[in-house]
Amino acid sequence: MRLRGWVPVLGWCAATLASIGVATVALQPVLRTATPDLASAPLDRAAAAPPAVTTPSAVSPPASPSPSPSPSPSRSRPSPSPTPTPATVVDGWTVTTGDDGQTTYTRSFRVGGGQAVIRMTPGRVQLVTATPNPGFTVDTVQNEPGNLAIQFTEPNHYFVIHAVWQGKPVAQVSEVGG
Repeated sequence: MRLRGWVPVLGWCAATLASIGVATVALQPVLRTATPDLASAPLDRAAAAPPAVTTPSAVSPPASPSPSPSPSPSRSRPSPSPTPTPATVVDGWTVTTGDDGQTTYTRSFRVGGGQAVIRMTPGRVQLVTATPNPGFTVDTVQNEPGNLAIQFTEPNHYFVIHAVWQGKPVAQVSEVGG
């Protein structure tokens, strides 16, 4: 029995399964946030179309504006909470403050291997999206809440975006090979 010949194959299988697992975990928040918007888009169009056609001849009183636009947004999705302060840009990061006073930093990174959007709050780094370019794959590593690495890989060439919370958002982009 030649077990030695199977060791590289088993190692490759383990690495592939780990990559699939990391990608699945990394994409779950993106898919969760994208699904409601995709599902409500057809409902918005369907809900808005009939009132626009039937309202003028049906029940709208002459003194009030058309009532059809106000019900459709409340039925399809909840209204967003107002942000107390406008967004600003600091060192390339878009900075916003929520109703709870929490400061959030968001930034988009475009590298040769793809594009990623990262969101940070004090002590926490989150991947919003990571989209590889054709021929590249994407993997993420997050060993603690305040430290995230995103790697876009093709054979013998990769780009790494390393984001860390160090009292403020810090990110470094590296390219190896090519």
